[in-house]
Amino acid sequence: MEKYQQNRPITDGFDADCAARCTNGTFVGKQDDGVVAFRGIPFAKAPVGELRWRAPVPAEPSDGVFEAFYNGPTSIQTKLESERASFFFQSEDCLYLNVWTAEGYAGANRPVMVFIHGGNYGWGGTVDPLYDGHNFVKAHPDVILVTIAYRVGIMGFVDFSEVPGGDEYANSGNLGLLDQICALRYIGENAKSFGGDPSNVTIFGESAGAGSVSLLPLIPEAKGLFSRVIAESGSVALTYSREECLPLTKMLLKETGAENMAELCSLSEKEIMIANKKLNDHNNFPERDGVVIPVDLYGAYKDGIEHNVDMISGSNADELRYWILDVGGVFHYKILGFAMLKGILRLMEKQDGELVKEFLRLQKESGVKGRTWQTTELFNELLFRLPATKQIEYHASNGNRAYLYYWTHPSSIPDLKACHAVELAYVFNNLDQTIYTGENPDPALAATVQQMWVNFAKCGDPSTDGAKWEAYSASSRNTMILGENVRCEKDFREPERALLEGLLKYNLNGNSIFSAL
Repeated sequence: MEKYQQNRPITDGFDADCAARCTNGTFVGKQDDGVVAFRGIPFAKAPVGELRWRAPVPAEPSDGVFEAFYNGPTSIQTKLESERASFFFQSEDCLYLNVWTAEGYAGANRPVMVFIHGGNYGWGGTVDPLYDGHNFVKAHPDVILVTIAYRVGIMGFVDFSEVPGGDEYANSGNLGLLDQICALRYIGENAKSFGGDPSNVTIFGESAGAGSVSLLPLIPEAKGLFSRVIAESGSVALTYSREECLPLTKMLLKETGAENMAELCSLSEKEIMIANKKLNDHNNFPERDGVVIPVDLYGAYKDGIEHNVDMISGSNADELRYWILDVGGVFHYKILGFAMLKGILRLMEKQDGELVKEFLRLQKESGVKGRTWQTTELFNELLFRLPATKQIEYHASNGNRAYLYYWTHPSSIPDLKACHAVELAYVFNNLDQTIYTGENPDPALAATVQQMWVNFAKCGDPSTDGAKWEAYSASSRNTMILGENVRCEKDFREPERALLEGLLKYNLNGNSIFSAL
């Protein structure tokens, strides 16, 4: 991880071929092997002091000239081995973005691809080397790539509605989403300066980032800021009800000793960091608050209130195995799986619990050995594939172009298989980042997937010369399989969908599952 350094004003000459005139100043990046990188550009005022827990305020106009050499700070979070940005310098002042564009960008009109990082809405940041955009733009100089930061954890997703003084913080449960909208608005205003086309913006994200790009089409303030969406292993399922969000608020008050918003806002940044360290395992997802996002998200997609955008969504075959790393190995993972299964059976009505048992029985019959791995298959479906499928189905039914994928290419790390996040190194063309892929990732598959993503960003059709990707519909249920053999299949895993789809009504997530224990 690089050492944190702060970008400084430039008072003497600078290289105009590496500069971009924006609304809040001229930013000077660095050129390397045909790609110019701009790092740490502020898109909003620092959300500190009176702006803590407030909606983001756009960066102030400026005629100054500034370095864009270094990443901005990471949002406050605890350190976690799987989230390398958590080991970078942290601050409340974290609303920055990075841009990679091929040299000769002046006057160009390239599609813009904006990535929103994951991290369970409590971790992550743009400094993670997995998200570095150099190799992607080097391979695809006809697009520009932007990565944006947002507030996570207790800085970005806390409901203060029941705290004295909290009536002035009605959107606090979804500040991270509002940060993303602020960044997208900034990109729209300044894309031309980097050679980008502000009328052709694709947002894409993984995990919490995929949840974010699934929610943004439902927010009126985001309308017109993007025309396409790619959601990797995340959907509207990654949200909480208001009831699920309130316990974190109570824990925050207890931990800090604060009794009202004035006292919370008077806490020092150090005190916030101390509280966060103890509470980070209790992070909220975005809140179905009826203020920023609808209470019924599947219903919102079904009713067609989402923006008219093209959409790709998908999941990985072995999503849940990612947590083998986070919980410390297969032994602890088996305990986790047992607890999760016990939780949903307690949560569900008896007849729905029987559907779960039937699914597990079918997995055993199909050759999945061991209750742990049968349970893994269950949660791969309930938490990832089925929500993505339902979201895409509704989106397609409203006349939008929609595509579904299923990633099957495995990691070489023992037990992980095609786990959550395994595709990221492929998408970013950072095959040296083997944290999830293990050694010897497949460069041919990486090239194919990147071309699909880029083609989609250009024109809304992800097909390549070697793989025709048919759009999804409820009648055909076309799914692109991304693995050793890249191919499109109809009615993919239809028995599993038909058996379990009705269980989406429970809005399952980690909170609801473990609260039932």
